[in-house]
Amino acid sequence: MKAVVDGTTIAEAQQDDLAYIEGNWYFPRSSLVSEFFIESPTAYTCPWKGAAQYFDVKIGDKVVKDGAWSYSDLRPGAVERVGKDFAGFVAFDRSVTVAE
Repeated sequence: MKAVVDGTTIAEAQQDDLAYIEGNWYFPRSSLVSEFFIESPTAYTCPWKGAAQYFDVKIGDKVVKDGAWSYSDLRPGAVERVGKDFAGFVAFDRSVTVAE
């Protein structure tokens, strides 16, 4: 699977290595091209996953504000609910194309 913005791959991993949660593919942090991600100050806390860290995705002059997010410190029960430890995995906004 790949996550792509304007033809540039920003993450790539085997589907078996991803987690599918609430309609979003979550990629392992190691699969990201880190140079495209900038931490965002946007705050959000999911009632069952915990506090999210948002990232702006920057490719050249294009910035996708809050285009990605991650949950590093999962709340109790989150792993059991998903069936996989997804701590630190990164999901993407709909403006990022995720496909095989």
